[in-house]
Amino acid sequence: MPPPPRPPPSPAKPDKFYFFYGHRKPAQNRPTVRGGLFSNRQTLPPSKPRKTTHQQQQPPFQIQKWDPHFLPHRNPKPPSPSPSPSSSFSASLRLSPIARFILDAFRKNGYKWGPPVVTELSKLRRVTPSLVAEVLKVQTNPTLSFKFFHWAEKQKGYHHNFASYNAFAYCMNRNNHHRAADQLPELMDSQGKPPSEKQFEILIRMHSDAGRGLRVYHVYEKMRNKFGVKPRVFLYNRIMDALIRTGHLDLALSVYDDFKEDGLDEERVTFMVLVKGLCQAGRIDEMLEVLGRMREKLCRPDVFAYTVLVRILVPQGNLDGCLRVWEEMKKDRVEPDVMAYATIITGLSNGGRVEEGYVLFKEMKSKGHLIDRAIYGSLVESFVAVNKVGAGFDLLKDLVSSGYRADLGIYNNLIEGLCNLNKFEKAHKLFQVTIQEGLEPDFLSVKPLLVLYAEAKRMENFYKLLQQMEKLGFPVIDDLARFFSIFVEKKGPIMALEVFSYLKEKGYVSVDIYNILMDSLHKVGEMKKALSLFDEINGANLKPDSFSYSIAILCHVDLGEIKQACECHNKIIEMSCIPSIAAYKCLTKGLCKIGEIDEAMMLVRDCLGNVTSGPMEFMYSLTVIHACKSNDAEKVIGVLNEMMQQGCPPGNVVCSAVISGMCKYGTIEEARKVFSNLRERKLLTESDTIVYDEFLIDHMKKKTADLVMSGLKFFGLESKLKSKGCKLLPS
Repeated sequence: MPPPPRPPPSPAKPDKFYFFYGHRKPAQNRPTVRGGLFSNRQTLPPSKPRKTTHQQQQPPFQIQKWDPHFLPHRNPKPPSPSPSPSSSFSASLRLSPIARFILDAFRKNGYKWGPPVVTELSKLRRVTPSLVAEVLKVQTNPTLSFKFFHWAEKQKGYHHNFASYNAFAYCMNRNNHHRAADQLPELMDSQGKPPSEKQFEILIRMHSDAGRGLRVYHVYEKMRNKFGVKPRVFLYNRIMDALIRTGHLDLALSVYDDFKEDGLDEERVTFMVLVKGLCQAGRIDEMLEVLGRMREKLCRPDVFAYTVLVRILVPQGNLDGCLRVWEEMKKDRVEPDVMAYATIITGLSNGGRVEEGYVLFKEMKSKGHLIDRAIYGSLVESFVAVNKVGAGFDLLKDLVSSGYRADLGIYNNLIEGLCNLNKFEKAHKLFQVTIQEGLEPDFLSVKPLLVLYAEAKRMENFYKLLQQMEKLGFPVIDDLARFFSIFVEKKGPIMALEVFSYLKEKGYVSVDIYNILMDSLHKVGEMKKALSLFDEINGANLKPDSFSYSIAILCHVDLGEIKQACECHNKIIEMSCIPSIAAYKCLTKGLCKIGEIDEAMMLVRDCLGNVTSGPMEFMYSLTVIHACKSNDAEKVIGVLNEMMQQGCPPGNVVCSAVISGMCKYGTIEEARKVFSNLRERKLLTESDTIVYDEFLIDHMKKKTADLVMSGLKFFGLESKLKSKGCKLLPS
């Protein structure tokens, strides 16, 4: 069967122009541009590259190979540790592609400047100052920034502009190279670009924000005297403010003199900067003169300016100056606001001038101002401090009638005031009021009552209050430790022991309470009573802590019981704790007194190795031992002289260090020269010199015997001596 006939061919359609999105072929100095309108019009075909026979042509640079934005993300590698966060900036789309290329060249070469970096940068046709500024703004490596900045200026036809200079200054300051940044004006001047006021303003702002007042003044001197640039009023204000904030008022006043020489007119900020600085320095008369000039030339200060001055003077305790400022405010007919009244009333109350503060309080109330509860609290506290509890209760009634609710601090102060007047019942009733008000009383609420009951020996009331504290959820044992620390300072350890004997019967005991009582007894010389309490700790089914053993060490050493003190030290070490510094010092001195030189020096090293700031005597003891290696008495005496210049006279620990060092590294004769020098200078008594000389001879014998026995052990002769019954040296 023949095949069916084919359909006739369709007529050819004319070419239609259409548009599509594509991207331009990359070139060496032209990155890829994604997207854009292109037509299908015929263009000239690109010329084929010439074939070179001598050497292979270098392939064109492609931006896809380095730009992280175009890299594939199928198998991302973990980020390698880098000293600089510039790699994160290289992926930021806020930077231009050329800036990302430069930063990536730094990253690939380990953020170190060298020929590889220069080779990468040489691929760029030209570098613009704006590009340099863009790179320096994100660069955190100061050395690399410095090298890149100077590499750029060596390029043909390149000249830095103000933007690149400013970016370089910011980069140096960001990396704590502010002194290098201060040399930027000289660099600009040497390159034919004299610095303007803006460059100096940048440096001054950097130093001001960092609190470097002297550097601010240094830049100002360079700006005005070396380069002849006169600051504007705004910059003058900033310079004076930075100098005053850093405590250089005299320099700020000298800058103000230059300000007036330049013929500039003060602004409000100028006057306020000077006034605040003079207030901080307590120079009230000069401050009032500046205020007078401010009234004449500009305007009178407002209430906010006066409030600032009061807030400066009150924390300094300059209440007289504060009242003078208040009088000036009245002369200017400036009506004080609530903040001004609150500041001065609180300052006068806390400064012990509650009567003057109360007068201003009544003045404030007569004017109808809204009085804050903090003002009531400061007045109540001050009245209680001067035993005017009645005035405090009047203020409490006024506070409640004004619609306020008294806080716990006001009630605590009134309870303490009643206890100071021995008014038991009223104080306890007021404590019950705090519970009824739902204020959740704390230790400060019950402390005056506990002290009052203990002083009056009303132990039944004391015990009932403890039971009430337990019902309210107080940590009674911890609060009792705080109570005893206060009561011991106020009434002494003997009365505290009487109170504690009652509490032991009720079961209120803890190691902290024992430690407080033991420490107070040791301070008054009752060592045996303190040690008896130490023995009671184990009997009360409690475990003494390191502080308990440290106090026991002090007591044993004072009683001459060095062996028992050493046992307490060993107990502390077994607990993986360290003794107190006082225990270290006391035990070391005790060992030195009985001639145990090696053990004392071991404790010295142990103390300095365990504590952050050991005793100066211990530090110099090791220095003395090191100086003994030269076997020169003069060198050791020089160390002792330096020690005395530091306010630390040589004691038995340092003298024992001389014995230890000279017996180990030197001779007896040199050690005797040191002691003779101290005896001639009346730093040692004759009896002490004789005792130290005996210790020196005994210690030298001991060291010699140890050395001989070590030699016999090394050669294996010790067994032969024992078999013959020979005794070489006394033990």
